[in-house]
Amino acid sequence: MSRKTPAGDARSAIATEPMPPFAKQHQSAPGLESRLDPKPRYEAEAYKAAGKLAGKTALITGGDSGIGRAVAWLYAREGARVAINYLPSEQSDAEETRRRIEADGGRCLLLPGDLRKARFCDELVEKTVSEFGGLDVLVSNAAHQNRKASLDELDDEELEATFQTNIYAFIRLARAAVKHMKPGASIIATSSETSIFGSARLPDYSATKGAINAFAKTLSQSLIERGIRVNVVAPGPVWTPLNPSDAGLPPERVAEFGKQNPMGRPAQPEEVAPAYVFLASNADSSYITGIVLPVMGGETTGG
Repeated sequence: MSRKTPAGDARSAIATEPMPPFAKQHQSAPGLESRLDPKPRYEAEAYKAAGKLAGKTALITGGDSGIGRAVAWLYAREGARVAINYLPSEQSDAEETRRRIEADGGRCLLLPGDLRKARFCDELVEKTVSEFGGLDVLVSNAAHQNRKASLDELDDEELEATFQTNIYAFIRLARAAVKHMKPGASIIATSSETSIFGSARLPDYSATKGAINAFAKTLSQSLIERGIRVNVVAPGPVWTPLNPSDAGLPPERVAEFGKQNPMGRPAQPEEVAPAYVFLASNADSSYITGIVLPVMGGETTGG
């Protein structure tokens, strides 16, 4: 599944993204990108940086792998200093993200820790500001999910873990971040197609993703006079460690992940990350706040 298209040939790159079936595989949560087959693509060879985030500081949760790694990489290419958060068990992926960014001349701060802890969310923002002198972009991207056959399988411990990671952390991080943000700053959250369509086997995850949309729209209204924009990206299926480490997704279903999408495959992280650049860049989206931007490979929504 190696890519043979020349760099910059976007049309050919789209045509050669990996298609299922993939290898049958499964990992224990939270999973490592280094163990996925095929490896997720994040380098975005066809992307042309233009200094859109030069001099800015961004904090990205889940920045070690998947969408978060791709966003961190593109932000660094656009001139931003990036801080990434992840769980300690994901250290090796995080170090690879930093290595790639620093090899290209960028700066990447590693901040491991558990977003389910309220105090840590505050510390994460403060450490970023202390290291880089401010905070211009917050990307709340980290997530927890496990599929269930029915609602009966959703116990309170799992319910709490999903809400603490996906929506409580977003609210807490935003609350801490806005204290340091100036006009022109941006907050971006990762939602999901499940926030729009729901998902029978992901009741708690879908509920948190819907809450992300609602909170972001509400926050955008309260921060508009301060010149801080708040938006959401809602991806469809994306090839990241999240799904192969889903306890309810067996290896044979991982192999077919994304096949039912209209494009017949999951997105690669490099195809989703430019949306986060767009929403962070005042050159591109200064008049956009309070939106949920679908990046869903042909799935359509009302409107």
